[in-house]
Amino acid sequence: MKDCWVIYNGSLTSDKFRDQAELLAEAAERAGLRAFIKKNYEVLMDVQSGLEERPDFVVFLDKDILLATFLKNEGIPVFNDPEVIETCDNKAKQYIQLAKNGIRMPKTIIAPKVYPAFTIAQSGYYERVLETLSLPLIIKEGHGSFGMKVYLIETEEQFYNKVDELRGVDYVFQQYIETSKGRDIRVNIVGGEIVAAMHRASETDFRANITNGGTATVIELTEEQKDLAIQAAAAVGAEFAGVDLLFGEDDRPLLCEVNAAAHIRNIYNVTGINVADKMIEYIIGKLS
Repeated sequence: MKDCWVIYNGSLTSDKFRDQAELLAEAAERAGLRAFIKKNYEVLMDVQSGLEERPDFVVFLDKDILLATFLKNEGIPVFNDPEVIETCDNKAKQYIQLAKNGIRMPKTIIAPKVYPAFTIAQSGYYERVLETLSLPLIIKEGHGSFGMKVYLIETEEQFYNKVDELRGVDYVFQQYIETSKGRDIRVNIVGGEIVAAMHRASETDFRANITNGGTATVIELTEEQKDLAIQAAAAVGAEFAGVDLLFGEDDRPLLCEVNAAAHIRNIYNVTGINVADKMIEYIIGKLS
């Protein structure tokens, strides 16, 4: 019998992180595996001695890229791969990779690295951003989940205050897609195939995330939406992905972002599809 570790971040005390791990562990046990849920700090990264105990594979539900890399270097299959997790965890890095692969997405400009003690306010750079994207626009910090650290910028005062606040932080400027205000699509992909999808909507926020008060319903995807979601996951190398799509002009899809450790409870509640079962099935098939 194979052993599976499901790893999540133990410093995140919200029940939803433990719940995510339990969904995966239960799916593994249904498939005849022994599943062990571990907090990231329960695995000692002794780089000289290695691991005292070894699973056959790891489902990695965290962004502790150092731990994921340590496990991979120990010869243990890790899903998703640490490089995929790192790419998706930093939105700036992710958008560079998506653009390299020709993925349809809002016009995006990566902010330059500016150290906290310095400013480039008088360089003309920010004026070029405003000229290129116009207001309103979106600013997204490189690291953030559940719609957090994403800002709708409507005035120049907001713009300059925010860029001053974000000195020392990775972030991007992005075209605001008015036609997708308060609505998007989440598509869960496993091994290059679409498993489930839902439409999310909010009447009170420009973001549609359920965590921010949005609601969700089942959606039948168009072929164009399916193709874009699959291509986006492939562009970042994600075997498991939660792909978020926006509604562009004439409802043509645009890629919002790819999540490498997407939560699956909400889409389970909405669609009745347990993505965890498909994830475990895929891993068993790949490793057999």
